[in-house]
Amino acid sequence: MESLRGSVTGSITSKLSGFTILLLFLLSCSTFTSTEAYDALDPNGNITIKWDIMTWNPDGYVAVVTIFNFQQYRHIQAPGWTLGWTWAKKEVIWSMMGGQTTEQGDCSKYKGNIPHCCKKDPTVVDLLPGTPYNQQIENCCKGGVISSWAQDPTTALSSFQLSVGAAGTTNKTVREYQKISHLNPRGLDTLVDLQKLVNN
Repeated sequence: MESLRGSVTGSITSKLSGFTILLLFLLSCSTFTSTEAYDALDPNGNITIKWDIMTWNPDGYVAVVTIFNFQQYRHIQAPGWTLGWTWAKKEVIWSMMGGQTTEQGDCSKYKGNIPHCCKKDPTVVDLLPGTPYNQQIENCCKGGVISSWAQDPTTALSSFQLSVGAAGTTNKTVREYQKISHLNPRGLDTLVDLQKLVNN
């Protein structure tokens, strides 16, 4: 009887130990953070996105969006950056300079003056070098390529301008977008620092 009790207890203990080890292994796998964007030589490097509202329109505003690459050694290389977000309300992009959206979305409710983009979650890309001057703004049109801050701070940024409609017309009525993401050339999400600066 003692030997039976000992073998049952030993069997339960070994199964429990195996289960505990498996559980600890699974928990440790789920708590590791990705080091995809981490650079040991530049642990504080980041990409900052600044959203400046420059002027107010009857149904929205004109903003300049600037992407700063504050990483010391990592460039954003071809095919370049893409930037996406989700609007808080039913905003539309009436026009753009220095960038373009990848899809227009469903603008069928608009007659006559059709917006540039009606998507709830637009994705913007940089224009290519050689874009006509009347479609450019300062620091645009490099095909999405941005130098690292250490290499050349004057080319470590990229900008585009957009005219947003159906958005509110004051600091109090404009609602901040819900989610913003920067996609690197391989399509992997990278965390970004976000500043929203509103000029009065």
